[in-house]
Amino acid sequence: MTFAPALHSEWLKIRTLRSLCGALFALFAATTAFSAIAGVSETSDPEFDPLYMALSGAVPGQIAAVAFGAMAVSSEFHGGGLRLSLAAVPQRGRWYVAKLAAIAAPALVVGLVTSLAALVAARAGLDDAASGLSVGEQARGVVGCGIYLTLMALLAAGLAALLRSGVATLSILIPFLLVVSFVVGDAVGGLTDFLPDKAGQVVLYESHDGTLGPWAGLAVTALWTVAALAAGAWSVRCRDA
Repeated sequence: MTFAPALHSEWLKIRTLRSLCGALFALFAATTAFSAIAGVSETSDPEFDPLYMALSGAVPGQIAAVAFGAMAVSSEFHGGGLRLSLAAVPQRGRWYVAKLAAIAAPALVVGLVTSLAALVAARAGLDDAASGLSVGEQARGVVGCGIYLTLMALLAAGLAALLRSGVATLSILIPFLLVVSFVVGDAVGGLTDFLPDKAGQVVLYESHDGTLGPWAGLAVTALWTVAALAAGAWSVRCRDA
C-alpha cells in the first residue's frame, strides 16, 4: 500500500473513534474555559503577563492533547489491531509515519482554533489590561500555542508506541506535567527550563526572563518529541506485533 491510502486509513480511524474526537473536543473546551476564567481573574500583580494569562488555559488543556496522542496509538495494541494494520501496510515505517501524520494534522488544526478562541475569550475579560499586546505578539502566541499542543500530542504518541500502553503513557506524562513542572521545578531551578512542557510554554508569554526565547523553547520541546518518536519507531520496527 502506498502512503496516501495508508494515511487515509489512519485518518478514518481517528475520525471514527469517539474517544479521540472527545479528547479533541476536551482540548478545545478546557483550554477556552480556563483562559476565559483567567481573563476575569485579578490582574493587579506587577508581574502580570497579559498574553500568558490569555493563553494559560493551554496548561490544563494540554492534558487532553496528551490523551489524544496516547490513545490514538495505544488503540492499535488492543484486539490485534496492529497486526491488522501491518497486514494492510507491511512497511512498518510507512504505517508509523501515516499514523503520526493522522495525529498531527487534527491536533494542529484544533490547537490553532483552540488557542485563537482562548485568546478571544480571555481578552473579553482582560479588556484594557491586554491593550498593549501587538498583533504580532498575539499571532505568535496563537501559532506557538497550536504548535506546542501538537508537539505534546506527538510526544505522547511516541511514548505510547514505545510502551504499547495508553495507561502507562498517561501514568507517566500526567504526573510529570502536573507534579514535576509545578512542584519539583521550583526547587530544582533553571534545569526545568529545558523540560518539554516548560520550554514550549515560553511561547505563551509576551516577555520571558528565562534562558530560552519563544521559538528556542519550542525547538527544545520538538527535540524531546523527536526523541520520543524515534523510540516509538524503534519499538514498532523491532518488536513483534
